[in-house]
Amino acid sequence: MKTTLMTFSFTLFLAALATTSVANEPFHSPTVTNKAVPTPTVKRHCEVPCGIYTDQLRFEQMLEDTATIAKAITNINEFADGLGANPATGKSINQVTRWVSTKENHATNIQHIVSQYFLTQRIKSDHKDYTGQLATAHRVMVAAMKCKQDADAATAETLKKAILDLYRAYEGKEPGAELHGEKK
Repeated sequence: MKTTLMTFSFTLFLAALATTSVANEPFHSPTVTNKAVPTPTVKRHCEVPCGIYTDQLRFEQMLEDTATIAKAITNINEFADGLGANPATGKSINQVTRWVSTKENHATNIQHIVSQYFLTQRIKSDHKDYTGQLATAHRVMVAAMKCKQDADAATAETLKKAILDLYRAYEGKEPGAELHGEKK
């Protein structure tokens, strides 16, 4: 009984770790076979699926990431502007490297939210403005990519505008004060 329970638990563990198969396709463990214990089939619509969605939080998170990207760009440019007057030190190079890494990570987080949350779970093909939602989601992902490629403040502004456009396309209304950085 203990071995059977361990085998079943291990099979469930493998199913949870399987992230390479296509969503909605069943996962079958190829390595764990025990005729006494059926191998479970796991259907994966979303990450769990849990049915808990917090769209507003995702938009707020993407805008916070964008603000961090903008701050990183400012700091990267301040470092570059100061190179003529001050020699680079190990500390300053370390700090600017950290800002570049931070910018990359926050842009990647935005791309992850758009692809893993909105495109795979929330934007539905039967929505009346499906293609509009897809196009604006794509613009957000491209704008995030451009933030990774450059240190121009305009890229962060373009990203913010794209996120607000996605909000409009997805929610069908204008963003509220909380998305414009204003307090309620």
